[in-house]
Amino acid sequence: MAGPFQRFLRTIGPGFITGASDDDPSGIGTYSQAGAQLGFDVGWTMIFTFPLMAAIQEIAARIGRTTGRGISGNLSRHYPAALMNFVVVSLFVANTINIGADLSAMAEALRLLVGGPSSLYVVGFGMACVGAIVFLDYSRYVTVLKWTTLSLFAYVAAAFMAHVPWHEALKGLVVPRLEWNGAYLTTLVAILGTTISPYLFFWQSSQEVEEEKVDPKAKPLKWAPWQASSAFRRIRADTVVGMAFSNLIAIAIIVTTAATLHKAGVTEINSSTDAAKALEPVAGKFAFMVFAMGIIGTGLLAVPVLAGSAAFAVGEACRWPVGLERKPKDAMAFYATLGAAAVLGMGIMFTPIDPIKALYWSAVINGVCAIPVMVVMMLMTGRSEIMGEFPVQGWLRILGWLATIAMALSVVGLALQWII
Repeated sequence: MAGPFQRFLRTIGPGFITGASDDDPSGIGTYSQAGAQLGFDVGWTMIFTFPLMAAIQEIAARIGRTTGRGISGNLSRHYPAALMNFVVVSLFVANTINIGADLSAMAEALRLLVGGPSSLYVVGFGMACVGAIVFLDYSRYVTVLKWTTLSLFAYVAAAFMAHVPWHEALKGLVVPRLEWNGAYLTTLVAILGTTISPYLFFWQSSQEVEEEKVDPKAKPLKWAPWQASSAFRRIRADTVVGMAFSNLIAIAIIVTTAATLHKAGVTEINSSTDAAKALEPVAGKFAFMVFAMGIIGTGLLAVPVLAGSAAFAVGEACRWPVGLERKPKDAMAFYATLGAAAVLGMGIMFTPIDPIKALYWSAVINGVCAIPVMVVMMLMTGRSEIMGEFPVQGWLRILGWLATIAMALSVVGLALQWII
């Protein structure tokens, strides 16, 4: 008989994996910088973003489960080619930069732990991630991703090693604080960009399509409306749990760095590995090791999701055969695109681009790219010719638009600050 954890692994799905992959090395660097620079006062952003990210991810999942196509698949059939090309190219570029930044952070973390050449580790991690997603059976690969999420608990452990003044941390979670300056607004956009990222929309939407295809009883809800009630309940539970887990880990990272680095006056953290190095003299070698190993584990989860979402976006836009359940010989263009995203990401290590700066700014780029994608998603889910009898309505639609507006306002505020 399966134990409770095995039953839990079978129950959770695309929403949980998506939420966990949100805390990639780029995200860890962003949250570390936020905690080190602004202390506990930035914790409220995690409570603020939770309902927004849960809503927009549920909307993305509903697109896939209702239509039987991902976001790009619907874009290519219902919207002008110019809009589709802009969204897909923006996503591919942002994902490639993110992959390169994440691989660099993973390689640097391993170098800090055992020594050796970072460039070799970048290639090794990249090849391992691509090899797993290409050659493992879909159901086995999804199980690997679920187990990899355990690496995120390293940051919960680090928080409890940091001697956190919990009354200050709790106050930061519930009392919002805003500042009108470039550093604060850049951090805010980076937090929103790493919490509500375009690749997460495309991945969860496409994974709902994958799950439907591998289940012989499941059909797109547009043509099987009797399955909608149970499907929407599962999607909501899966997504809420996944996003709550994601934000819990983010809070743990912010709290850890606020209690250690910010308190010690260390306010300049440009990457997740910077945070790990800075933790050692403040919180001890064990905290440093836990933080560094967490970077590697989260990267192994996030890089395949980033490469996979790029491949889904391009493949559906071009109407190629797509899907991780397909063998490579049956979806060569899809897998070639996936591999290309990873290889281009690896190549960043060998260009003049600073991977450490790319790690932080990839979150800002994601925030900017998210706005047109979110607008299109909200318009898409209101059209009956796309969603059939299941358009997104009520409070879920309100929260989806609020998430879109919040992202747009933060980017506009940052742009105005730069101009002024």
